[in-house]
Formats: sequence, C-alpha cells, structure tokens
Amino acid sequence: MTKFSERLKKVATKPDTFKQFGRGVERETLRYTPQGSIALTPHPDSLGKALTNDLVTTDFAESLLEFITPVSKNVHTLLNQLEDIHHFAQKHIGDEKLWPLSMPCFVGEEDDVKIAQFGESNSGKMKTLYRAGLKRRYGSLMQIISGVHFNFSFPDSFWDSLFGEQSEQERQDSQSDAYFSVIRNYYRFGWLIPYFFGASPTLCSSFIQGRKTDLPFESIGQTLYLPYATSLRLSDLGYTSNEQSSLKIGFNSLDEYLEGLNRAIRTPSERFADMGVKVDGEYRQLNSNVLQIENELYAPVRPKRVAKRGEKPSEALRRGVEYIEVRSLDVNPFSPIGITEQQVRFLDMFVTWTALSDSEEMNDCELECWRDNWRKVVLEGRKPGLELQIGCNGEKLTLQAWAKRVFSELRQIAETMDEANGGRAYQDVCDELEGWIDNPELTLSAQVLSQTKQAGGLGKMGCQLGNEYREKNLAHTYQYYSEATMQQEVADSQVQAQAVEEADDVSFDTYLDQYFSYLK
Repeated sequence: MTKFSERLKKVATKPDTFKQFGRGVERETLRYTPQGSIALTPHPDSLGKALTNDLVTTDFAESLLEFITPVSKNVHTLLNQLEDIHHFAQKHIGDEKLWPLSMPCFVGEEDDVKIAQFGESNSGKMKTLYRAGLKRRYGSLMQIISGVHFNFSFPDSFWDSLFGEQSEQERQDSQSDAYFSVIRNYYRFGWLIPYFFGASPTLCSSFIQGRKTDLPFESIGQTLYLPYATSLRLSDLGYTSNEQSSLKIGFNSLDEYLEGLNRAIRTPSERFADMGVKVDGEYRQLNSNVLQIENELYAPVRPKRVAKRGEKPSEALRRGVEYIEVRSLDVNPFSPIGITEQQVRFLDMFVTWTALSDSEEMNDCELECWRDNWRKVVLEGRKPGLELQIGCNGEKLTLQAWAKRVFSELRQIAETMDEANGGRAYQDVCDELEGWIDNPELTLSAQVLSQTKQAGGLGKMGCQLGNEYREKNLAHTYQYYSEATMQQEVADSQVQAQAVEEADDVSFDTYLDQYFSYLK
C-alpha cells in the first residue's frame, strides 16, 4: 500500500471528515451596459457600502463587483448562497448586466475604468489609494480581469487522523506545514485546473490597446485568440506582474514564506520610485516598493488565516495557516454564477489529494520548472502531445499521461468521499473529467473558442450569455437568504461605514505613517 493510500485509509476511519470541509467562494464580475461595454456608473447605493458589505463589494474598479459567500460545509448550500447573491445584485443594477467571462468586455479608454471608491474613512481612502497605485504600476485593464477564488479548509478531524493527539502549538505547526505541502503540490500539479477549467483562450482586442505582445494571435473580427490556449488570464498578458518575477518567495515552511513576503514588501523598486509616492500634495501610490502591501503578491494559491480587526494578513499567518485560497479558476462562462458543482467537487478531491500525497521541499530551480509547466498549459494546453517537465532532471511526460497518473489516485478519493456522503457525485466528476483528458475539445476553453467562432466574436458571445444569465438570475427564487436579509446587509453596511469614518481620530497622512511604521 502506498503512503498516499495509507493516509487516505487513516482519514477514512472518520467518515464525517468528508462532510466537514470548509468552503467559500469569491466571484468577480464586471457590470456592463446593454451595448456591451464596461459600465461607467458608480457602485450602486442599492448594493450597500463596498467597504463594509460582507456579501457584495467591489474589487479594483467601481464596475467590478465581487460576491462573497460565508464558509459553508455543504456544496449545495454554497451554490445556493452564490445564486441568491447574484439574484439580489441583478435586481438592483437596472439595465446593466454581469459580464460572464474572465477577460473584460469592450473598454474604449483606460480611463473608462473608474477606481473603486470606499468612502472618506482613512481605511477606505487607503483601499482606493492602493488601487490608484496598481493602476499606475500595471494599468487598469489588467486589474479588471475577473476570476473565482475558492477558499478551502480541512476540519480538525482530518488533522486528528493524520497527526494523532498533539498540543495546541504542535497542532498549529503541523497544520501549517501540511498546508504548505498542499501549496507545493498545487504548484506541481495545479496546471490541471487551467487545463480542465481555463475559460479564457480569447480576448477583446481593446484589452491590448497600446501594448506589445509576441504571442501569435489569430483573430475573429475584433477578438484575438490562441488556438490551443486555456487561460490567457493566467498568462503574462493577464493577471501577472513582471516586476514580481525576481521575488524568491519559498513555500517550504511558514517561516520561509513570511520571510520572503516580508523581504518583498521592503524591496524598493526603481521603476515604481520614478512614479513618485506623493507629488504636489497628491498621493500616487502607497509606497514605491515592489509590493505596496501583501495583497499585491500575485500567486495561484495563497496560505490564509482570518485576520483580527486591524491585523495585517502576514501578522495573522504567524498564528498558523487556517485555510488556502485557490486563485487559478477562471470565471466559468457556462454557469450563471461563474462556477459549477462539478468544479467544487473536483477541487475538494484535488486539494485532498495534494494534502495526502508526498510533497518534498522545493528549491528555486524546481519551482521555475513547475511555473514553466503552468505557462505551457495556459498558452497551449490543448496542443496534441504537449509535454511537461518532471522537476529539474530533464524527464518529460505528456500532459495526458501525467493527468491519468493523478486521476488513478483521485479515483480512490472519489470512492471514499462517495461512501461517506452517499451517492456517486464525486465518482461522476471523475468519470466526466477523465473523458476530457484524451478529448481536449470537451474542456471549457475549447467550448469557449468554439462558441466565440459561432457567435462571430467574444463580445457577441459574452452578450448572448449575459442576456441569458440576466433572465436566469432575475427569475431565481431565494434558497438560502431572503430579500429582507440582503436588504439588512445593505443597511448594516451603511451604518458600519459611517461608524468607521466617525472613529477616525488622525489625519490620513498620520494613518499611513502608523500603518507602514514597520517599514522604518
């Protein structure tokens, strides 16, 4: 019996473990006009205050909505919550619709993207200034690419099965180490996610206005595409930062990760310094370091812990990793809510597999090998015979052969989870996705490209889906929340935002000095 099978057998002695996974979703989506271009209107008052609404907020731009579910232990509850939030939002944005794709709709000018506003409190102004810095550093168009973030945690019983009885400190350390094992395996094998679920092989030509690219794009009208691409969102054209490419942040332990992150936050950038921080009395960015704050680090997966009020993410992490944030999911354009039950169940199995599989420490050379595999998959993942590297020893394996190796063990997890939960839901996902390994035309990216060609362009295809989903979301009936609950969240957010403003007792300059005192 392999170590993987032994560990799975240990966890399976407590079947309820597989009913206790913690899951949460954050889905981003652009508001757009009936004409198919980005909405220029401010964040609607009817959705509450972006600073303090726990369910509906904004991301980079006023037009970039973000829907957030609380942690749920039931897959259907999670999806019902997300459906309810979509229903509420669509009801309260008038004729505007929710863009169903990761890559943005038509944007005429960069300044059409209005930076998100979070009110007059110091914390709100800092959030807006951070985004102003992002705009200057990377441009607004990159910042309005949409994704779906999947937050996942294992229950205590999972760790009890693997580690036995431990003191509180021992458990915290073991759990953190285990989550970093997950992260290393995610870098090794997470390219499966863009292979199956990448849904951005195309982009509107307005997205690269004024930018040079060496990618061999083909075109459908104003739409550009790569024939075998899976996720341009994850490519160098998408949500990445060349300035960060030199950062060496390791994933072998919590201490190593925090040390690397701490170094990045303190590393000055000559290019960003040339932009200025405060010019003629007006702030341009929070500071001129490679990362303004920790959130600027772009990564396909992050270790996370719920922060206390006023606590920075890295400060929270010093108390141990609590969950991971999977950040490599494109918006699924074939779902009105951007994600499906199939995807959630695959991620359940995949993250469990990364936790139960061996995960050796990873040096810079190996990490770069895995990053190269990701680059290949996002740009040409459906290319017949595509080969991926196995570490730094020069050995290669086709994507299909490697995926089948992984699925031989995912199948064991699926059977165990179905036995615990009843039914065949996880095995059905394995059955379906295994068919996609040998037939790339079944993947989401292939379907997007096919439908884009049929529609005559990405804008037309996106608008067709957006119209359909507007009707579906409006016709939806609440399953978990209610109109009264959603309206109460709006009212509470307004009260809380005002309270935050009234609680300020220092100037914005002083607030920033105090916040960044650790840099001095």
